[in-house]
Amino acid sequence: MKRDFLHVTDFSTDEILETFALAKEVKERFRRREHYKPFDGRTMAMIFAKPSARTRISFETGFFRLGGHALYLGPEDISLGTREAVKDIARVMARYNDVIMARVFAHDHVLKLAHYASVPVVNGLTDYNHPCQIMADTFTILEHRGHLDDLKIVYVGDGNNIVHSWLRMAQRLPLHFVCACPENYQPDAETVALTREAGFSEIEISHDPSSAVKGADIVYTDVWASMGQKEEAEQRKIDFQGFQVDDLLMEATGKPSLFMHCLPVERGLETTDSVVESKASIVFDQAENRMHAQNGILLKLFSKL
Repeated sequence: MKRDFLHVTDFSTDEILETFALAKEVKERFRRREHYKPFDGRTMAMIFAKPSARTRISFETGFFRLGGHALYLGPEDISLGTREAVKDIARVMARYNDVIMARVFAHDHVLKLAHYASVPVVNGLTDYNHPCQIMADTFTILEHRGHLDDLKIVYVGDGNNIVHSWLRMAQRLPLHFVCACPENYQPDAETVALTREAGFSEIEISHDPSSAVKGADIVYTDVWASMGQKEEAEQRKIDFQGFQVDDLLMEATGKPSLFMHCLPVERGLETTDSVVESKASIVFDQAENRMHAQNGILLKLFSKL
């Protein structure tokens, strides 16, 4: 039976930790420049309805370094659900390739791809969630702290797909997760409810960043207006006043907290240049670990085939 990775919760707690171990192993092999080609002779179709430099580079480079070939398919190559039905694309791509990675707008599109494809489908991002990013983020936190115990993560900004994936992670690993957002930008209520019902983690929704970050091990933010929301950018600048992660907000944690951002960053809006460049910032470790965490995910999926 083929497996997909569409949500963090598609993996059990043990499988998430096993994936981190694989990511660590692959990262060390890369640094030693070892000849390690477990994907020799395999191909991956990468469907991009939403462009992304980091997602393309990390998947394409990582798969190549593990011996495989990754094929980039942009919006002009495949128009999901418009020029051709998603279920048709899924079945055709699966006959050419060993795995499909899709970065799309509509979450329903990645669900349909997985339903109709006979090979594993990996969610590279949808408007609902971004599981590969949160796997990379958690792996990065593990690297820096050495453990994931007693972890308080405070996300400051829009209750978006990053938040939804953190909530999914909180259904697998015990976290104290706080989303500090303006009142009209709260995360999906159903996802919040499911996470609380799981009883694994402490979940808070706050509208006061200064109070929310107290005791935070991690302060995390993202752009205020994501791709597809740029027409809302000016209004969001008004709505998100007071939600910028600056030096004062980092100091308000009361401890040597780490700063994270999934990139790209709009310096001067959701955070300041001084925070991005500070010793607390691990944003470029996050960016590097996208490749290693994704390789771990792919290896985990193929081990189950």
